[in-house]
Amino acid sequence: MVRSGGEPMPTGPAHLRERFLQGEPVARGGVRGSILDSWRRCRSLGLSPDQADPPFHDDFDPDGRIVRAAAPVLDRLQARYSGTEINISVADATGTVLLRRFGEASLAARLPAFQRVPGFMFAERFAGTNGIGLALADRRFIRVHGAEHFAERSQQNACVALPVRDPLSGRIEGVLCFGYPRAADSPALGIVLRRAVRAVERRLLGESSARERALLRAYLATGVDTADGPRRGVALDEPALGLHPRDRALLLERAAELLSRGQRAAVAVTLSDGRRVTLVSRPTASASGVAGLAIEVVVPGPAAPGGPGGLGGPEVAVPHQGDALPEFATAPTVLAAVSRLARLTAAAPPRPAPTTPTATDGGATIDGRPTGPPPSTRTERTGPPPSTSTERTGRTERTGRTGPAPATPPPSTRGLLLVGEPHVGAYAVAARRRLELLSEVGARIGTTLDVRRTVGELAETSVPRFADYVTVDLPEPVLRGEESADPLADLVRTVVHGIRDDLPFTPVGQRIVFGPTAPQVRCLTTGRAELEPDLKVAAGWLAQDPEHTERLLAHVHSLIAVPLLARGVVLGVVSFYRAQDPAPFGDDDRSLAQELVSRAALSTDNARRYTRERGMVLALQRRLLPHGLPDQDAVEVAHRYLPAESDVGGDWYDVIPLSGARIGLLVGDVVGHGMLSAATMGRLRTAARSFAELDFPPDEVLGHLDNLVGRLDRDDPDGEGVGIIGATCLYVIYDPTEQRCVMARAGHPPPALVRPDGTVSYPELPAGPPLGLGGLPFDAVEIDVPQDSGLVLFTDGLIEDRNRDVDLVLDQLRGALAGHPERSPEETCEAILDSVAPAHPCDDIALLVARTHALDPARIAAWDLPPDPALVGEIRARATRQLADWGLEETAFAVELILSELVTNAIRHGSGPVRVRLLHHRSLICEVSDSSNTAPHLRQAGSNDEGGRGLFLVAQLARSWGTRHLPEGKVIWAECGLDAA
Repeated sequence: MVRSGGEPMPTGPAHLRERFLQGEPVARGGVRGSILDSWRRCRSLGLSPDQADPPFHDDFDPDGRIVRAAAPVLDRLQARYSGTEINISVADATGTVLLRRFGEASLAARLPAFQRVPGFMFAERFAGTNGIGLALADRRFIRVHGAEHFAERSQQNACVALPVRDPLSGRIEGVLCFGYPRAADSPALGIVLRRAVRAVERRLLGESSARERALLRAYLATGVDTADGPRRGVALDEPALGLHPRDRALLLERAAELLSRGQRAAVAVTLSDGRRVTLVSRPTASASGVAGLAIEVVVPGPAAPGGPGGLGGPEVAVPHQGDALPEFATAPTVLAAVSRLARLTAAAPPRPAPTTPTATDGGATIDGRPTGPPPSTRTERTGPPPSTSTERTGRTERTGRTGPAPATPPPSTRGLLLVGEPHVGAYAVAARRRLELLSEVGARIGTTLDVRRTVGELAETSVPRFADYVTVDLPEPVLRGEESADPLADLVRTVVHGIRDDLPFTPVGQRIVFGPTAPQVRCLTTGRAELEPDLKVAAGWLAQDPEHTERLLAHVHSLIAVPLLARGVVLGVVSFYRAQDPAPFGDDDRSLAQELVSRAALSTDNARRYTRERGMVLALQRRLLPHGLPDQDAVEVAHRYLPAESDVGGDWYDVIPLSGARIGLLVGDVVGHGMLSAATMGRLRTAARSFAELDFPPDEVLGHLDNLVGRLDRDDPDGEGVGIIGATCLYVIYDPTEQRCVMARAGHPPPALVRPDGTVSYPELPAGPPLGLGGLPFDAVEIDVPQDSGLVLFTDGLIEDRNRDVDLVLDQLRGALAGHPERSPEETCEAILDSVAPAHPCDDIALLVARTHALDPARIAAWDLPPDPALVGEIRARATRQLADWGLEETAFAVELILSELVTNAIRHGSGPVRVRLLHHRSLICEVSDSSNTAPHLRQAGSNDEGGRGLFLVAQLARSWGTRHLPEGKVIWAECGLDAA
């Protein structure tokens, strides 16, 4: 960069910071994205680089978990960096500094007074861009160097910071930060910082393990009344030894859910063999005051002879508050957290035996050490003492009276499954539910190849199990199947889904503009999920639209914004909001949201690519279909083309003007879908039109198409991998002069004929083989079609559906057409699509509806004459008089020459009687027919040739001419314009 006077312009964070503070735009290329985002948040909060000291709080816990876990680690770090100008700080999750250590004792004296004692806050919203505040805001490793600090007083310093997380919950407990002079920056500090944070997190986990071991010892030292008296130290996992691993996993899952509820209760669980066991939660507390629950399992013994099986005796009569909990839904896997709890209980370290004599139950131990004296020295019973002296002998019991002893219930086995604090069980249950949610997302998302539906499935799956509200914003090009050059410039609200519909979210379909500091912009820029645990202090989110966000704050309190990225393409942004759950989103939730969106992004990108390819195929398909209808008076035509919902096929239709005022109606269907089918359709339609314009009858047109399809298969170099090309076709020729139709089909549904009286029929038309099979002829059928009749041609997509019977659909089509002869073709098309077409077509639909008209007999003149050359002059005279009656005297000269040549050729080169016909249509058509099949050919006559100039003369005078073959003979025709001279 160079100033206007040629002087180099300074660059770097210091210069960019000055430009930013002056309100000039700063690009991310010059300053790191996280720093620039922090500067923008600081400006939106109204912070000043010269601001006063941050606030101080003295209500923090000086002996909290993070302090106990971090203090020994900080002592070792202080010893390691003794004599250096490094300061080490530990802050809690709010940014309040709790501990400080200094490499040099004199370094503390150089700090501002408010930083020398614990309690001052370094959260970003108070102190601006700094290591502690930015680590809490970005929730990851942070390095802030020199001018990257927002405050002026920190410009000569640098720092690295990393959040400290609870290994069980994944939540941030605090931040460990190294501060040092800017010149002392070293990559090694980041490595040491990470190791120190891991050490603190191990100590946090050790504290949790110690609490669980204390609960286990308290449980084993507590007695429980049984039929045989007080029982202490239930053997660990004793009843689970005979269980199937699947049942054991099920019990551990149910036990974790019971533990997470934090209440005394019992629940019945049905095992795979049909037995029912009972899980019982018992409160327990350690000597240090740690409160938790022990989850026991009661397995019933065999049923007593003649008595009921199942649970019985005092073992089952465990008191609990409230009703028994309902059975929980099973899950396919055992959570790692649950297994860890089980291992902790099984591997508790040795502890001294209780001083008070306790009883054991056959040697229950902790790490192999007995927890009390042998059963013979049992001296203590917990629970109420017996009210009367009892003596048990065999199966009799004496209580001061005589009589038969009651039957002893079958013995049950009781054992310990889990012990721990309720919040730990809640973490395990949450982890399992996250796994279940991920599994469900894999099954539910991507069921269609529609972009909107795919992101809608993501929102529906996430609410309410993960979030209360979900919004999805996609760029307009992505909705069209394309890639977006600037996703932030053309975002459109695509999905709004939540537990309620009345929240003031931007509605679907409106354009979305996020502010530069909004979490959605940051996540699209960085490519990672952005977490805002508390939206009330989220400066970037609040600043994007203060009025709108203030209304939303009355309902939502926590946000995760995740970019929708797949294969390097930015597809949009997904925002998860929490409203009902008072707990904010955490880092585990952010990881889960990232995983959910990542899985959905692949399906969305597949849908986008499919949309693009489908759009290309559909564009090709529509380009290859007729763009307009030819001008003709034989029929009134309407048509429709509906692509399949899932893919585009190869259906086509065509309206082809033919000689003699006739019209050709063509409908076809190429087997398969996609680009190959669309391209094949274009080739077949072009060929079919060419064959039809050669005046071949319908059966011959289908025969030529059949040969063409066979050649396409044989000539295709990839034919073996792609498969045989197949197609069906229906071709109808209508002659308005005779009001007759000739039709043939190749494996295609027959047309529907609606007569003027409103009756509907399906002509008996030989089906014929589909095109491409070869070797079999096609049969044509000729039927009378009165004026104002309707012809309905369609492809099989209209009537064939996996959920409907074809015969029933044909009856339904008959009902839609019957009784409405007055309908126009356009109205008939709409009626068919509304009442017959499937709601979600799985195949293309091509529909062609024609209402027939008849040519006025007064516009037709015909003469039959024997093959006598002397009669040619008479024919010319008759034609001249007829033209005069029609008011076409200007065309008489051309018509006389054309008829003279055609009639002379028919008499000279043909055979049998000759028929001459004039048709006054949009043009004047001259037809001469004879019984010979020999067709004339236009040739260039030499200068010395006596003949060969007649057809050349006809071609010069007529607009067009040709030969049409009949079952017996031929017709030579010529068409003249009505203004011919």
